[in-house]
Amino acid sequence: MRYEIKGGSFPVLMCSLNDSESICCQRGAMSWMTPNMQMSTTGNGLGKMFSRAISGESIFRNKYTATGGPGEIAFSSTVPGSILAVEISSCKSIIAQKSAYLASVPSVEMNIFFQKKFGAGFFGGEGFIMQQFTGDGTVFLEIDGSLIEYELAAGQSLILDTGYLVAMDATCSMNIESVGNGGLGNVIFGGEGLFNTKVSGPGHVWLQSMPVPALANSIRPYISTNN
Repeated sequence: MRYEIKGGSFPVLMCSLNDSESICCQRGAMSWMTPNMQMSTTGNGLGKMFSRAISGESIFRNKYTATGGPGEIAFSSTVPGSILAVEISSCKSIIAQKSAYLASVPSVEMNIFFQKKFGAGFFGGEGFIMQQFTGDGTVFLEIDGSLIEYELAAGQSLILDTGYLVAMDATCSMNIESVGNGGLGNVIFGGEGLFNTKVSGPGHVWLQSMPVPALANSIRPYISTNN
């Protein structure tokens, strides 16, 4: 499979497949394709369907296969932002936020990932349940806004506001940190809530500049509620 990510703030993932080659995607993600792309819908078993449901994805995945020759298929981002391609292997798996998944080769597996630390899941804003991608091949994730990347060494950390984490290597860890270290006034008047997410290395971290909730809050004052 060959792929190209085109566009600016509204990117599209264009994949060229050889005969009999396949790609999987979230239900409803396909934008356009050549006529010889054949679709099949599968849940891959009750366990996989349950995992996807509680991780924020559709319980079904669509699989598109080129038949009778090479084919092309395109997937568009659902919000203004970017599309991230990550290579997964036996030596590299990643943990991603819920609803980040766009598409992947069939050899990449998506499973639920439970936060081991109660505080990180309950107060950190990323939730108890995230997505873990394992296997061998390419997975494509949706990014809200622009993509920023960091490589954290062992012992290095980043403090993130809620929703800005897209994904991290499975070698990274997540915890919470109170914003009240500078006093009660920081909590009451700072506007950042009670807790931030702390991501620690070693490993790679992918961040997004404009999470959908932040985008919605920024435009809400300009939307009239009057008919």
